[in-house]
Amino acid sequence: MRKHIIVFLVASILVVGCMGDPGHGRGRGHGHDHDKGRGHGGLKMHYYLNRCGSVSVEKTVKDIVWSKVAADNTMAAKLLRLHYHDCFVRGCDASVLLDPTQNTTTEKTAGPNRSISGYEVIDEIKTKLEADCPETVSCADIVALAARDAVSFQFQREMWPVFTGRKDGRVSLASEAVTNLPSANANFTTLLTQFGDKGLNLNDLVILSGAHTIGVSRCALVSRRLYNFTGVGDADPSLDPEYAQTLRKLCPQPVNGGTILEMDPNSSLTFDSDYYRALNEHKGLFVSDAALLTNQQSASVVKVLENQLVFFAQFARSMVKMGAVEVLTGDQGEVRKSCRVVNGQ
Repeated sequence: MRKHIIVFLVASILVVGCMGDPGHGRGRGHGHDHDKGRGHGGLKMHYYLNRCGSVSVEKTVKDIVWSKVAADNTMAAKLLRLHYHDCFVRGCDASVLLDPTQNTTTEKTAGPNRSISGYEVIDEIKTKLEADCPETVSCADIVALAARDAVSFQFQREMWPVFTGRKDGRVSLASEAVTNLPSANANFTTLLTQFGDKGLNLNDLVILSGAHTIGVSRCALVSRRLYNFTGVGDADPSLDPEYAQTLRKLCPQPVNGGTILEMDPNSSLTFDSDYYRALNEHKGLFVSDAALLTNQQSASVVKVLENQLVFFAQFARSMVKMGAVEVLTGDQGEVRKSCRVVNGQ
């Protein structure tokens, strides 16, 4: 009986995603035929199948990523975050990978991106693929595949399909990262607008926020929420009081910005639906997490996503959608020889 109730709730609540996504016209393509082998934005399943001879691009990426996650269980969160931060600025075009030049401060140098890591894994994959299949596999596709494979290692199976055929962008600006990346201190209206600008709707916002079930942050990002939210010494009243006290012990004043905090207080190394349970217990680490409960519709979705099977299914759908945000395909963009520099530099 419970299973049938959950299915009904998913159908009634999550179906709003098909009823007019805000900002849909802003991207470079958001098709809905991915179940037939073609993904959003003109991407395809197995795009590289006949382009690299006997070399399997997907297997090469998976083998390297799985070896890295096996050696470092924090790597899954790092590679997933890298994909998110890429897609929200200029779309999924690997612009986040570009190193700064003498004339340009790239996305990599922007405040929200200074804590990103995992670049060396992308470099290793790119080096291997350039040796086996030169000038063919884009850095943008590597980032998308690596994110999926990093999360999938825990389950030893692919957690969502990755459609490929992206090209790499040639432009990367720190200022755009500051403007486009959702902030840990953003309210619900701001978050919905930023997701809508990328063709992602309310459901996608709540579902993709579930990535916070793995990974860590720093005291500096939550210090105001713990000590100066409404006045000097005041904690955010939306935080569970006991959880707030726990965080204060971990982040005593004066706050040491380098102290590590788990984003999911229950299981920051395990990809699961505990993030949503924590949210409903008012133990979301960021203001942006708590914001999901300030809207009746999004709060309803949070409740449904406590069911892990529902979360996994919906996360797969939203990851395919996010992975196609403003993608460059065909003659657009380029295939970089090095993920850190545009060709010709």
